[in-house]
Amino acid sequence: MGKRKKSSRKPQGAKKREPLATSFSCLFCNHDKAVTVRLDKKNGLGTLSCKICGQKYQSQINYLSQPVDVYSDWIDACEQVAKEAAETDAKDREFSSYGLEERRPGMVAAAAAAGGGAGAGGGGGGAGMAEDEDEDYGYE
Repeated sequence: MGKRKKSSRKPQGAKKREPLATSFSCLFCNHDKAVTVRLDKKNGLGTLSCKICGQKYQSQINYLSQPVDVYSDWIDACEQVAKEAAETDAKDREFSSYGLEERRPGMVAAAAAAGGGAGAGGGGGGAGMAEDEDEDYGYE
């Protein structure tokens, strides 16, 4: 008993790859396919721009870079800026009494009971922290 004869298959051609996208959605205006990326491989520069809101970004590229690489660099740069802004705001809030009710609700209640704090104003009558602070800084 012999083996079954296999039918001979013709060799298949190489599969065609779909090109990577060059249009993306904008992080700022949220329009789909509004961001286009252009690669200048001769100068090693990738340029990204939004057709709707006008946002622009440039990054360095190499000979292997694709438009999606420039787009992902833009996302990373936006996240880094947002992170730095959040850290700066946290440091600013540490030294500011504005927005105290958001950070320490117990202290606001104590300040309100004493007559000062957020929303106390300087208008009248109560002897609280707001008037003491005015005297310290030379206000009347």
